[in-house]
Amino acid sequence: MPDKPDASTVSEERIPASGSETMSLADASGEQVDVRSLAMRGLMVLAVLYTVYFAKPFLLPIVLATLFTLLLRPFVRALARVHSPEPVGAALVILALLGALGGTVYGLVGPAAAWIEDAPEMATRIESKVRPLLRPMAQMSQATEEVGQKIAAEDGTMTVQLKQPGFGSTILTQVESFLAIAVVVIILMYFLLASGDMFLRKLVKILPNFEEKRRAIEIANEIQHGVSRYLVTVSLIYTGLGVAVGVSMYLLGMPNPVLWGVVAGALNFIPYLGAMVTMVILTAVAILTFDSLLHAMLVPLVFSVITTIEGYVITPTVLGRRLTLNPVVIFVAMTFWWWLWGIVGALLAVPLLAVLKIVCQRVEPLNFIAEFLDE
Repeated sequence: MPDKPDASTVSEERIPASGSETMSLADASGEQVDVRSLAMRGLMVLAVLYTVYFAKPFLLPIVLATLFTLLLRPFVRALARVHSPEPVGAALVILALLGALGGTVYGLVGPAAAWIEDAPEMATRIESKVRPLLRPMAQMSQATEEVGQKIAAEDGTMTVQLKQPGFGSTILTQVESFLAIAVVVIILMYFLLASGDMFLRKLVKILPNFEEKRRAIEIANEIQHGVSRYLVTVSLIYTGLGVAVGVSMYLLGMPNPVLWGVVAGALNFIPYLGAMVTMVILTAVAILTFDSLLHAMLVPLVFSVITTIEGYVITPTVLGRRLTLNPVVIFVAMTFWWWLWGIVGALLAVPLLAVLKIVCQRVEPLNFIAEFLDE
């Protein structure tokens, strides 16, 4: 007859089973916590996107003022080295900037307004010049329109077209919105430039020990100098691009070459899309200006050569690999900011991306993000 198991043996055999069961429950509980944490992070990301999208009237002036402050900070420092107080230096720099912008706008508003006013007539003239090339497409479009009209007549349906706001009222609304944002940006920019290193001093004051204070000063100075250097360098490169385009358009006999140089330099802040828009504009103006289509095609050809040299030779050489960005990331960022803030967001996409990369390069825990943004 077999021996009965001892009580101690039974308890010892049951302990591992109970322990393994407890472990599996702990694992399951831990998995639930991870899923919950992941869901909370996703909701937080959606909340941030929602806030950035709908808080555009509040956030946009702050972002613009911050970027302009980083751009103009070296000039204020240069004036401070000749014993000019920072509030006075900030005022002088902002007045010089407004004077330069005002003079440029005053000189270009007349030609730009004339081109905009004549846009419908120019479209008709361009169509008449390129009609022989587009005749097959026009015939197909006309056939499609006739089929649509025949179907609508047979069904007895009536098309109702809503009246859209006029072009003049749309422009007036945009100008009013721009002026309101510009006033806020200028005021905030002055206070940021005039305050100097006030915010950095406050940050150092609240840090607990000397090592953290020293590290914070080093990181802040590196970030500020890196971002300022990038913004100044890119602005000078795009200014040079505008000058080269303006001179080229003058040599090719284009009207208002200064206007096209300014347009090319400003739109180049929007990667890829800005150059494409500029090329379309220059091609249309060239077709209107020159009788020979071959002469007109020289304009986009020369512009393509200039932008190719700038994009593949000058900018990478001047900025160096440390400040180059991944083209895929640039395109995704531009699409994202265009969706959030429209054309202004597209203009800010690359500067914001460059600022993010510079910050991540100088903060060790964020180096992996800088590596992801690198070319």
